[in-house]
Amino acid sequence: MKRDRAEFLTLPDDVARAIAGPAGRHAALIESAFKVLVETPGGGLSINGDIAARRAARTTIETLAARATEGLEIAPNDVRVAIDQARSGVPAAAPTTRRGHVAAKTPAQAGYLDALANNDLVFGLGPAGTGKTFLAVAHGANLLRAGAVDRLVVTRPAVEAGERLGFLPGDLNEKVDPYMAPVWEAMTAILGPEAMRKRRERGEIEVAPIAFMRGRTLSDAFVIVDEAQNTTRLQMKMVLTRLGEGSRMAVTGDPSQVDLINRNDSGLAHAVAILEGVEGVAVSRFSTADVVRHALVGRIVAAYDADAARQS
Repeated sequence: MKRDRAEFLTLPDDVARAIAGPAGRHAALIESAFKVLVETPGGGLSINGDIAARRAARTTIETLAARATEGLEIAPNDVRVAIDQARSGVPAAAPTTRRGHVAAKTPAQAGYLDALANNDLVFGLGPAGTGKTFLAVAHGANLLRAGAVDRLVVTRPAVEAGERLGFLPGDLNEKVDPYMAPVWEAMTAILGPEAMRKRRERGEIEVAPIAFMRGRTLSDAFVIVDEAQNTTRLQMKMVLTRLGEGSRMAVTGDPSQVDLINRNDSGLAHAVAILEGVEGVAVSRFSTADVVRHALVGRIVAAYDADAARQS
């Protein structure tokens, strides 16, 4: 390669170091993939090579720079995914956390991630611990980081408060946060606390109970409806019809864990029954075999399921 065919990307030194990797290992992956020379002379990165190779390497580096700027770690697998993305010209489908790319741990999880990437509305059904909410949050955060959506909106029914949040102290966020704790935990693990705080302050991440969705149209957003087994049929229809142009939705829940006074009023099972097979809608089902928490959790869920079967 000729060293005179070069360009320079101005980057903060810490970002350039993160992209180059320990002992330049990440830079070596980029060099090998595109037949370029990547150097860190200070103040950024230089790329030497022919124009097509430089363009692809630059795209890879810019993807990694966006990740590093958000305070996320860069692992070798992140570099390989960025390389593949630059080669194909399409965003990577695999969601990422600040510690690397999310890998499906069961076939059902793999199918769920594929459904999220290829459908506008996805129902994730199954017991606790199967990754339904975490993977949906990871996918939504990935779309937000890539600029594919403008907002990540998360909603869930506050059944314990009967949706009467006005009686709780504080502003809306303070009222809702106790019910959103599982979502915040997942989002913190994926984005990191500082990036999550900044995006929330900018209005890019929004949480609200189901009742506050009424009358809105959510455009260019990824919407997650969590604990959806505790929505009523009317609430489910209302939230599903909030989708606006450029938006997608994931609806997660466990149909066997309905906390409504009238279990038959649950909107989740009803929505799946009438929408499964509709174009643009996918249904992913998880079982106790997909529980990825402590191994005992799967056995506990199985025992409760067996007892419920005996009672019925």
